Amino acid sequence: MPKTTELLTHPIPEPTLRRLPRYHHFLMREENSGKKVISCSDIARALNLDPTQIRKDLAVTGIVGKPKVGYEVPALIQALEKVLGWNNVTHAVLVGAGSLGTAILGYQQFNKYGLNIVAIFDSDANKVGQVVHGREILPVGWLPGMARQMRILTGIITVPAEAAQSVADLMVAGGIRAIWNFAPRALTVSADTIVQYEDMFSGLAVLTTRLRASLLSFSE
Repeated sequence: MPKTTELLTHPIPEPTLRRLPRYHHFLMREENSGKKVISCSDIARALNLDPTQIRKDLAVTGIVGKPKVGYEVPALIQALEKVLGWNNVTHAVLVGAGSLGTAILGYQQFNKYGLNIVAIFDSDANKVGQVVHGREILPVGWLPGMARQMRILTGIITVPAEAAQSVADLMVAGGIRAIWNFAPRALTVSADTIVQYEDMFSGLAVLTTRLRASLLSFSE
C-alpha cells in the first residue's frame, strides 16, 4: 500500500475539486481493465493534462506514490472517494418534477457516488401523487417540515427560474445547508447556506461559440 500523509486541512481549490472526479472516472476504467499501478504521467497522457498539476491535485488525498512507480490504483480510487465524500451517503430532496428533475431522480449512477434522493416535490397539483422512479411526488409545502424531520441537509432545485427563490426559501426554512441549483437564477440565501450553480445555458454558449470560431477558422 502507498504511504499516506495528513490530508490538507485548508479548503480544496475549486479547479482541483472539478478535476478530481475526472481522475476518478479514468481510474475506475483502468481498474476494470486490470491496471494495478498508475503514474501521473499515465493519467496526463490519457486526459491531456499536465502531470505536475495532476500530482498537486492528487496530493489532497494524502497518498504519496512510489518514486518511478506511481500509485496503487485501488488505493488511489478509495482516497479520491474519501476526499469527495462519495464513500458516505448524502440524503437529498429534489424540487421540480419536470423533465430535468425526473431525469435526475432516475439517474441511478448518483447512488454510486453517495447521493440518495429521498423525496421529490412539486407545486403542480396535477403532478402531486404521481409516482416517478419509485418516488411519490409530494406537495412542495411539505418540504420544510419533512426536511427537518428527516434531517436532510441537501436540496436540488430543478424548477423554472421564477420559482427558484421561493423554493430556496423553503429549503433554508427546512434546515437545508447545501443547494444544488439547476435553475438559471442567482439565489439569495443565508451566509451559512452553500449554493452550487449548474448553468447548462452557459455550457451551451461556450460550445456553440467555440464551434462557430472553429468553422470560421476552417473556412479561412
